[in-house]
Amino acid sequence: MRLRRRVLQAGLVVVGLSLLAAPVTAQSVNRAAIDDLNEQLLYVALPLTLFVELTLVYVIYRFRNNDDPKPTVDDPALEVTWTAATGAILVFVGVSAFVVMANPYITPAAAEASAGGGDAFAEDTQIDVLAYQWGWEFSYGEASVTTEERLVLPADKNVTFRLRTTDVIHAIYIPQLGVKQDIFPGRTMTARTHATEPGEYRLYCAEMCGAGHSKMDATVVVKNQSGYDAWMENQTTAAG
Repeated sequence: MRLRRRVLQAGLVVVGLSLLAAPVTAQSVNRAAIDDLNEQLLYVALPLTLFVELTLVYVIYRFRNNDDPKPTVDDPALEVTWTAATGAILVFVGVSAFVVMANPYITPAAAEASAGGGDAFAEDTQIDVLAYQWGWEFSYGEASVTTEERLVLPADKNVTFRLRTTDVIHAIYIPQLGVKQDIFPGRTMTARTHATEPGEYRLYCAEMCGAGHSKMDATVVVKNQSGYDAWMENQTTAAG
């Protein structure tokens, strides 16, 4: 009876953890791809965790009063089975991760390389991002519009960031949009997103870059297309 109660408690804990780990609605194509991968891995990890824990509880209970233990008996069939099962799981995890890493929103450099020297994202909204100790500057294509500490994006449209730094290594990180990319001195890096939910999000620097690192953040505002066009027109008028 006590063993059954413990097994039930362990099962409830695992189920509770799975509910807590369930992803919320994604705010971008990037985040959706990452959440889908996490969900796939969760469906693999939870049964394995439950199996191992139940086996452990059974072994502890079954052999709790074994004062004369015997050597383990070789079982080639069992060893082949668990080795094959482990290999299958690793192949599944590897393939799932590769599919996500090949996504042009997660690894835009791969899409650019496959374009054969052309601009794979010519139709995207282009935003130049300049990182410096300790702030952010955003320039919006050919519109002569520049903002600091506030990034405005159109919803339901592909956006490409051209990332540069004036000093040390920085990293752009927008958790809710699934964007994260290191920025190296002397190089132009690329990040890409496709936001699906208008709203306000946070942007952080994810590389320790000096004494002001903790304050190097910005606000990301995603607007619907009409709102974005109106904002861009107001900014252009004000700049002129």
